[in-house]
Amino acid sequence: MKIEENRVVRFHYTVSEAGHEVESSRGSDPLAVLFGRGGLIAGVEKALSGREAGERFEAEVSPEEGYGPRRPELTQRVPKKHFKGMPLRVGQTVMMQTQQGPRPISIQKIGLSVVDVDLNHPMAGKALRFDIEVVEVREASAEEIERGQVRGAGGVEPAES
Repeated sequence: MKIEENRVVRFHYTVSEAGHEVESSRGSDPLAVLFGRGGLIAGVEKALSGREAGERFEAEVSPEEGYGPRRPELTQRVPKKHFKGMPLRVGQTVMMQTQQGPRPISIQKIGLSVVDVDLNHPMAGKALRFDIEVVEVREASAEEIERGQVRGAGGVEPAES
């Protein structure tokens, strides 16, 4: 069965940037997504389209088809009180509540009363290499299509018993 819109795809991935591994699903459940519903960055979705279970391949993803270009205007100075006593260190990524919801931010500089942060996605502006192994492709259930989410191992919600 080929990967196409509204099919559930379970796959393992390892993402690298400049030859260094950044993240991997190997060693845990494969990622499970409802394909074609915006749950993946464009470059990975394009690379997966039309593939079948058992295929393993690499995909080069440009910043434009990945996490977007790095935007300098997304660096800000935030009062330290917004971190509520969290231990902070330069280079650390923390989740912070923003007007757009929870968001990962990178700590750039820590002052006495302010913290310089970068709201860009940590992989913004980077060319990425994905090593992908398609584990399973199946028809999505009517409920999964209606909800736009995959249930069960690797999905966003546990399977119902």
